[in-house]
Amino acid sequence: MNADEILPGLYTETLVGNGPRVLELTRAGLELGMAPETMLFDALIPSLEEVGARFERGDFFVPEMLVAGRAMAGALEVLRPLLAETGAASVGTFLMSTVKGDVHDIGKNLVDIMLEGAGFHLIDLGVQVSPEKVVAAVQEHRPDIVGFSAFLTTTMPMFKANINALQKAGLRESVIVMVGGAPVTQEYADAVGADGYAADASTAVRKAKELLAARRAAVHA
Repeated sequence: MNADEILPGLYTETLVGNGPRVLELTRAGLELGMAPETMLFDALIPSLEEVGARFERGDFFVPEMLVAGRAMAGALEVLRPLLAETGAASVGTFLMSTVKGDVHDIGKNLVDIMLEGAGFHLIDLGVQVSPEKVVAAVQEHRPDIVGFSAFLTTTMPMFKANINALQKAGLRESVIVMVGGAPVTQEYADAVGADGYAADASTAVRKAKELLAARRAAVHA
């Protein structure tokens, strides 16, 4: 196999969610001396972007997104330490959690994979995360964006509790807050004072990039 075959292969196999083959091609690319960034930015990310586009058009559904995301996650496991060594710049830091009282994480985990695939440095606090833990993590990691996920209507009020806790700690202005989850709507996100809302993983990535670009443009204006 030569270098010319690696990138199209990675793109295609990620698209169809063939994890073992994606891993094989990633390792083969490294053995051929290909740069980790090349494989990430010229094949893996474009493939995942295509997955997102197909999902938005209704050609792909959640299962297809999940298998493609998992296939890419396998490649990222191999590439991540190498990317860190090369000092590849991340798009930004995203702190993610499922709110207190909620243990659902399938949607959140899919968003995680898509965000990492898009070049974000991702920190996931897990499920059942209290406002206090969120505040401590924001103080420690200084993320650009904080994401809250809720699957139950009964736990959605925790969005407001988390935002209030950030406000009280004097951290609200320093971060972009995004919310999501099955029962969440744009109206609810606006009502609790979130900066962004996304109904699915591919929209979450696009929205995160838009919000971050707008924030940075405002800072430099």
